[in-house]
Formats: sequence, C-alpha cells, structure tokens
Amino acid sequence: MTKLRIFSLHLLICILALIIFPAGNICAQLVDIDRLVPEFEISIKQMMLEGKVPSCAIALVSGDGILWTGAYGYSNRWARTPAVPSTVYLIGSTFKTMSMFALLQQMEQGKFKLDDRINDYLAEFKIEDEDPAHPVTFRHLLTHTSGLPGDFGGYPVWGDTVPPSLSDYLKKSLKAQNPPLTRVVYSNMAYTLIAYLVEQFSGIPYKQYMQEHIFDPLEMNDTAFAPRPDMEERLSIPYEIDRETGLSKPAVRVKANVWPAGIVYGTVTNQTNWLITNLNGGIFKGHRLISEETFEQVMTRQYDQFAGPVSRGWLNETTGYGLTWWISQRNGETLFAHSGSVTGYTAFLVGNREQKTGFAILTNGHRAHTHLYNLAIKALDLMETYKK
Repeated sequence: MTKLRIFSLHLLICILALIIFPAGNICAQLVDIDRLVPEFEISIKQMMLEGKVPSCAIALVSGDGILWTGAYGYSNRWARTPAVPSTVYLIGSTFKTMSMFALLQQMEQGKFKLDDRINDYLAEFKIEDEDPAHPVTFRHLLTHTSGLPGDFGGYPVWGDTVPPSLSDYLKKSLKAQNPPLTRVVYSNMAYTLIAYLVEQFSGIPYKQYMQEHIFDPLEMNDTAFAPRPDMEERLSIPYEIDRETGLSKPAVRVKANVWPAGIVYGTVTNQTNWLITNLNGGIFKGHRLISEETFEQVMTRQYDQFAGPVSRGWLNETTGYGLTWWISQRNGETLFAHSGSVTGYTAFLVGNREQKTGFAILTNGHRAHTHLYNLAIKALDLMETYKK
C-alpha cells in the first residue's frame, strides 16, 4: 500500500470518527505503541533507579481512551509482590483537583461566586486574623494565595489518635498568616476548608458527596478515602529513603488533620478517568461535571505575578495556578498538571490540551517529584513522535 493510500485511509478514519464520536478524539489515539513502549521503558527504569522508586503504575491517555498501561517493580519489596496497573497507591494531592470540581459544582448552583469573601459564608467559625481590607476569597483558596498556612497534622494509621472532625479541626486551626496575594503558600488547610464548604453548601457529608458526584460518574471504582478490603489486598507499601544508608525502607502509613487535601487511595486506571475528563473539557462518557465556561476558568492561569516553576521545579517560567491545576505553556501548547506526595508515595498527572494526550503515574517512592516530571515530559514527547 502506498504512503498516499495509507494517508488517505487514515484521514478517512479520522473524518468518520469525528462524525460518529464528535465528543471524542479518536484520531489522537492512533499512536504506534509497539514502537513507543520499548523506548519509554528505558526511561521508566532510569527514573526508578535514580529516584529510588520501588514500584510504579503508569498509564498513557489520548482523547477519551487509554493508550497503554504498565507497572514495574515491587509494591511490597519484602514479599516481592509485583506492581500491576490495579495496585492501590495513595494518590495524594492530585485529589485536590477533584475537590475543586466539587466546589465549583456548588458555585454553578448559585451558592457563591469566586471572588466572594469566604467569611461571609462561615457561621460556626471564621478565618481568624483576616485583614478586613483584604478578605480571603474562594479564588484565593483555589490558587494557594489565601494566606492560610500549609499544615498537615499527621497520625500513624495504627496509632491511638485519629484526626478530628472537619469542623473541630478548622475551629482550632483556621488562621491567616498573611493577607491574600502576598505570596503563594501551598495550603492543605485551604483544601480542608474547601471540603467543609462543599459539605455546608450541598448538605451532604463530604465523603458521600465526592463518591456520588465525582467518583461514581467517572467510574472511579477503586478510589476511596479508606480502602475497601479488596483494595487493601492490592495496597502498596510506602517507602522512604533511610538517611544513613541512602536505601529505601518501609515508612509509617499516616492519616492527617488535612485528610481532604490528599489522603485518598486509588489506582492508575482510575486516575486515567480523571485525566480523560479534563482532556475533554470536563466531560466523561457524555457526562459533564462542570460547564464549559467554568472549565475554561479552571484551565486559565489566574495570577500572572506568581508565574514560574512550582512544586520542586515543574515546568518553566509560564507555569502558574489555574484553579488548582498547574497551567503551563510548552511548545505553544497548554499543559495542566498536579503532583501528589505523602510519606512513602509520589504521584503525578499531566495533560496536553491541544494534543489531548496525558500521562498518569502512581508510585510508592518518597518525594520523587523531579524524576516523575522528567518521565512525564518524555511520555508526552513520545506520544507526539509515534503518532501514526
């Protein structure tokens, strides 16, 4: 078959796909995976070695489908349990982007506006030490410019203490350290407040709301605040680096006061559903989570004065917060991304809006951000290189 005939056939398939599947991006899924994967695996193994990552589960996404999944290393080194795509990891702060959608769903119901003062919506407690001339708004919460501290408040999972309720924690801890827009401070406390606000606006317990309005519509059946028994059976062990030996060792599994900010467990295949939703304008299998107008706000860098690499070096001088997602420009295209990191785990998601390609990775490596960032860029570039 001549090159012209191959091109014509490819073009015909694309045209038919656009007619039959207008919401999808079938053409973008035509990637030569057989050539891509061997080259990509070299980078994966290099990442694991340099980042001291015991195991990882990875997925590549294009349009509205999964191109490829793979898993490497041991999810439990002692038992020599191989990682698989259904291995359960802590997804960390990648979850913040889901919580943001939940809050914006409430905005679209008329409960608040992005630039409203948050204290006007709080009854049983207020943000203390707020500068009245510079009130904290919802937009500030969603861009880490609120002036609220980072906070964490960890507890061993099998310890004698447990995190307080959302309201008890916030009553005690909700205090501004600086006026809004002073600087970017990555605030887990802000996203704990977001969870409380979702609960208050919806009248539904936060965990239940997330299950019914985010996880269920997106078929994220293996994502949970507390792993089910069948998920626990697939649960990876967290590992951190021993400061004396430089080797990986098992880490303490933790809960936290700020659990809505990222103490959530899931699989890389569930993460792909979240990527697909964001690559397709907030739509998954025909179900729209937020409006097109709101979604464009999510994907727009909000404050130009804070542009520059974030979270241990992602990506370049164009990077800044949209609404929760990191938004960057690379080679004239828009990337959205977010990492997740809790003791013994590092996760990362990135999508290219123009190409509708994405990369998801979950690991039981500790603070391996830079290595995952490099692998993500490699993945996006390979999907571009091996387009059919």
